[in-house]
Amino acid sequence: MLEQEIKGMDNIREHEVVKGTVVAVNDDEAIINIGYKQEIPVPKRELARPEPDSAKDVVQVGDVIDVYIQSLSGENGGALSKVKADNMTAWKEIEKIKERGESVDARVTQVVKGGLVASVSGLRGFIPASQVELHFVKDLSVYVGKTFPVLILEIDPHKQRLVLSRRQLLEEERARKQAEIFETLEAGQIVKGVVKRLVDYGAFIDVGGVDGLAHISDLSWDRIKKPSDVLSVGDEIEVYVKNVDPESHRISLSVKETMRDPWLDRAENYSEGDYIEGKIIKLTDFGAFMEIEPGFDGLIPMGELSDRRIDRADEAVHTGDIVRVKVMRIDLKRKRISLSINRASRAGDNVVFKAYQPKVEEQEQEPAAE
Repeated sequence: MLEQEIKGMDNIREHEVVKGTVVAVNDDEAIINIGYKQEIPVPKRELARPEPDSAKDVVQVGDVIDVYIQSLSGENGGALSKVKADNMTAWKEIEKIKERGESVDARVTQVVKGGLVASVSGLRGFIPASQVELHFVKDLSVYVGKTFPVLILEIDPHKQRLVLSRRQLLEEERARKQAEIFETLEAGQIVKGVVKRLVDYGAFIDVGGVDGLAHISDLSWDRIKKPSDVLSVGDEIEVYVKNVDPESHRISLSVKETMRDPWLDRAENYSEGDYIEGKIIKLTDFGAFMEIEPGFDGLIPMGELSDRRIDRADEAVHTGDIVRVKVMRIDLKRKRISLSINRASRAGDNVVFKAYQPKVEEQEQEPAAE
């Protein structure tokens, strides 16, 4: 028995982790038997971090725990640490997790220069700012107290170095969602989306985890100066899928295509053969544009501006002129209205013209202005 005891003691060496049995415990310490020549007391500060109020809060008599042998000499017969043993075990487990390529949960504890400090299985890890999100984050303090899965980028137990990445997991999730979206999404569909970001040239809209772009010209039937005139970040809207390009991972969207074109509503108020009045707003090489209503124009071709032959539109009309025309053709598909001054003139004075509304309003307001 003595030889067996000595042989067991030979297997106990400093700076190693061994199993120990709790034989006694009080508020200040726990007495541990590791099979050495005497039982060794472990102060509560070496039982857990942060230091518990009582050793009884951590272990009970009969518990078998891992302890790190710091020393086998001294007045207490040695010095043991459960904290260091747990730490070493955690590093070994983290190394195995990294080898398997699995993720771990990280709880963010504070913001430091260049990133975040997080706790992973009791170990201190670092998440660089570039590895927090898919995009740049100006204020990292919003993540303090949050827990999320991360991948292990670097690990060095000797230097107590643990570098983590949340971005890699987000990129993998985005790639998975993109694959799903591009398999099911087709041009011509109307789907729900959430406005994620506004830029000068349009809006990025999330459609099921993938962002598509709606150009500023596709946001409204009316002319707008900037996307924020009609949209806000966070808006939940319906969008029309114009094009899907799986190779370039691009989705073209339209907001206005989910709504009826107001041009069609205005066009329904007129018929071919109607006689109307309007204001000349633009002269071109092929004719003149007349404003029928604000934002609703028609074209008077060069040959319909005058009974005589002319080479330029300004030989017959000028910008700002109020003219009487006949509606020759309404093309709903091409959204074009063709007008004629000539045919209105030939019809004579017996024809009833629909008045140019803006001019009527101006006339009504003139006396009040005086």
